[in-house]
Amino acid sequence: MMKRYANLDDVSNKKSFKDMMKWNKERRSKVKDLTVNIEQSPDKKMAELLENKTQTSYTWIGHSTFLIQLKGLNILTDPVWASRMGFQKRLTEPGLAIEQLPDIDVVVISHGHYDHLDFPSIRKIKGNPHFFVPAGLKRLFQKKGYQNVTELNWWESVENKGISIDFVPAQHWSRRSLTDMNTSHWGGFVFRSGDETHYFVGDTGYFSGFKQIGERFEIDTVYMPIGAYEPEWFMKDSHINPEDSVKAFLELGAKEFVPMHYGAYRLADDTGPEALERLIKEWDQLQLSKEQLKILLLGETMFK
Repeated sequence: MMKRYANLDDVSNKKSFKDMMKWNKERRSKVKDLTVNIEQSPDKKMAELLENKTQTSYTWIGHSTFLIQLKGLNILTDPVWASRMGFQKRLTEPGLAIEQLPDIDVVVISHGHYDHLDFPSIRKIKGNPHFFVPAGLKRLFQKKGYQNVTELNWWESVENKGISIDFVPAQHWSRRSLTDMNTSHWGGFVFRSGDETHYFVGDTGYFSGFKQIGERFEIDTVYMPIGAYEPEWFMKDSHINPEDSVKAFLELGAKEFVPMHYGAYRLADDTGPEALERLIKEWDQLQLSKEQLKILLLGETMFK
């Protein structure tokens, strides 16, 4: 029997048939404007990204995909360039074409859902990356022909070319077929280079693990999901809403908040602009520093 993974707080993400029918009825009754979307950056730094070997940078490709340049390494998170997700067409084009990226050294996969693990995209990645994946996913990568794969459980840490990579908890679930639910794990990744720390949260609901992660690491930049939360009675165990994402940021004690997981695919009933509007409203109500909130356009790069 295959191992099944569970959440920290024993939260189950399973939904009943009745829940699914209720959500479908709600969705049909809602009218959403899907014509207003997140914009592309007018000033993309492709030449600088190809040449950069020393400066820290992060570039939002879209959804949960970032190019992070740290200590001369090119790190790619949840690389997904898919034009469709199920029956839904992608709402926004990726900020950079995958062919425009530099050679990639490290790829991290937060979990096995198709909007975070897309093998057609992975096959197009340049370079010879080392893949870091949650426990239970290495077998699938090997089946697809990838051998340079390290599997991690929560709180495990490895060294790779001068940086530490830690796999930390998230509150979510995994599935790629009818029979493999939760047979691979899910989580986030912390990248530590000695003088700075970046935390890629992955996909998660709000949970007690944020406090634990904040106690273990001094986080400079957190890449935090804010979308796919509506209806909240259905989604809250798996996807964090914008207000709770700010609460998690404060519990982490991080210095910078970079929002993600909004605006690319219609995975729930909220839209990208709605998620961003709620995030900014909560940020302003709490009178947090505007310099700490780094909202990126698609393809936009921040150099540090």
